[in-house]
Amino acid sequence: MSRLIHIDVYFDFICPWCLIGKRQLEAAIQLLQQSDPDVEVKLQWKGVQLLTEIPEEGVPFQAFYLKRLGSITAVRMRQNQVRQAAKAVSLEINFDRIQRMPNTRKAHQLIKHIETKGDLMLRNRLLEGIFSAYFLHSEDIGDVTVLKRIAAYLGVLEEELNNISNTTTTPFLSANTGGKGVPYFVFDKSFAIAGAQSADVLYQAMLEVLATQGQAV
Repeated sequence: MSRLIHIDVYFDFICPWCLIGKRQLEAAIQLLQQSDPDVEVKLQWKGVQLLTEIPEEGVPFQAFYLKRLGSITAVRMRQNQVRQAAKAVSLEINFDRIQRMPNTRKAHQLIKHIETKGDLMLRNRLLEGIFSAYFLHSEDIGDVTVLKRIAAYLGVLEEELNNISNTTTTPFLSANTGGKGVPYFVFDKSFAIAGAQSADVLYQAMLEVLATQGQAV
């Protein structure tokens, strides 16, 4: 008899720790599949706009971080910290190439729309495609044209894309992360882990969930 774990993942596309956390979660799920092949993991990705004040056209990336952190030294230190964490999961993020800090509302809107259609494989490809477009290829994911190109390449129909680009929604906000920011992982709605934790930490969390379900692990 198969067992089931639900994981809600709160994230934003402009957060490099969310991409790193996504990689760590994928590694954790692989560990679980090896130790407990009868367990199914269902993921729900919940978009959160960290910076709702960013205009639709975005703002210059380097200038944004200089203002936010106060000095070039502080910016470099923060980016080096992220680079080291990214390398641990085989990611190469080149912050010098990124030109825009985008508004992520449309990107979240696209993911949410596809998820409501029930095509979870397409949703997963879109998540990866949008993250990669921003952090690995330095594209402006706040630009609807860029999002349409990514989505069309991955198989989203033209009429679906038009519906998204013409729809106005409220910002993607979350009152469910307890001020912990993103990434934020909620396991079976029973307990949560904040931050881009290691695969081992996330794996242990899933084992604890199975234990609380009253099943032998």
